[in-house]
Amino acid sequence: MVFEGSSAAISHTGRVRSNNQDSGYAGSNLFVVADGMGGHAGGDIASAIAINRLKHLDRHFDAPAQAEEALRETIVSTAQDLVDAAASKPQLAGLGTTVSGIVMVDEYAVIAHIGDSRIYLYRDGELTQITTDHTFVQRLVETGRITPEEARFHPRRSVLMRVLGDMDAHPEVDTFIMPTRPGDRWMLCSDGMSGVADEAHIAKAMRQELPPARTADSLLKLALDGGAPDNVTVIIADVGGQHPLYTGTPTIVGSASNPDGVDIPASRSLLPTGWLHPQRAAANEPSHFEPDTEYLEELIAEDRRRSRRRRIIGAGLSVLLIAAIVAAGALFYGWTQTRYYVGTDEDSVVIFQGIQQSIGPISLSEPHEDTGILLIDLPSAWQIRTEETIPANSLDHAQQIVDNLRSRANDAGGEK
Repeated sequence: MVFEGSSAAISHTGRVRSNNQDSGYAGSNLFVVADGMGGHAGGDIASAIAINRLKHLDRHFDAPAQAEEALRETIVSTAQDLVDAAASKPQLAGLGTTVSGIVMVDEYAVIAHIGDSRIYLYRDGELTQITTDHTFVQRLVETGRITPEEARFHPRRSVLMRVLGDMDAHPEVDTFIMPTRPGDRWMLCSDGMSGVADEAHIAKAMRQELPPARTADSLLKLALDGGAPDNVTVIIADVGGQHPLYTGTPTIVGSASNPDGVDIPASRSLLPTGWLHPQRAAANEPSHFEPDTEYLEELIAEDRRRSRRRRIIGAGLSVLLIAAIVAAGALFYGWTQTRYYVGTDEDSVVIFQGIQQSIGPISLSEPHEDTGILLIDLPSAWQIRTEETIPANSLDHAQQIVDNLRSRANDAGGEK
């Protein structure tokens, strides 16, 4: 059936780049974001080709599994289109694009994904990332070598491990089916959005419960306020909800919205413009690329060195912390040995060096002198007081207390 809900799509060049290599599509049942890469024109063409191929899936499907198969096959076959485009125009060598898309089929969202564009689900006040980035740093996160927060600022955070491009005619695409329900809000975006705004700020914009178009505007503003170093594309699709149902023609944004296609500059060099080509203008340099094997090995080796340095620094800090604890313990123990108190063993009065407390099984005092005064020779009140211990400021003070107790013991003996 036709998707019942409302949607909006928006795309912006950002504050740094001179052209928009993103493309987006929001239709009746289909919603897609594609983030192109590969030089000034290559990225434009790659994302536009992907959208133009996928838009034919904006139709009714009898079952979610049918839509899933169509999504996967269409995306994989699009890779051959990119191979053909690069073969016919060598200046496009190295073009590629991410693809993240949803086909709504009855009460299900059929999802396909390759690259680092993202799909989020906002449900019951909580924002959840549905897709997994196909990036080098995501692998580091999954193997526990860095934290998700470290991944946000990792120098290699834009290195893609999987992408739809002219270097692989049979790409691996993630596809899966999820149930959806009225009130759900789906968000698709390029990394120009998710790389600038964290999930807490995105969720805050969602909680305002504005219509899709106004929500997309507020998210774009969030990215622009954050500097927007890359192109920004956002699609919002609400399932049911309080806002008017979507009607009319599909919304196409970004490079795919150019009805005449993307022109390749005549002055462009005929040298291959792969993702590592040094002659790209800085403003048009792709934000991400798929590394070759040698470069990936170099990145892994570099990350191992970073991990080794972190372990060494961590071990050094641990040693310093342990040394500080030991030093503090030694100072504290040294202080306790300047203290004395008078107490008892089983039957006599004893001068103890230290303090009465213990740290676990470790006693902070030890007998210093058995005075020879029998506890039974003391008056009953002094027996109780001595058993409870009598603190002394010094050894001399402890001796004075003992002399006093000996005198009382003698007096008690005389009375007997």
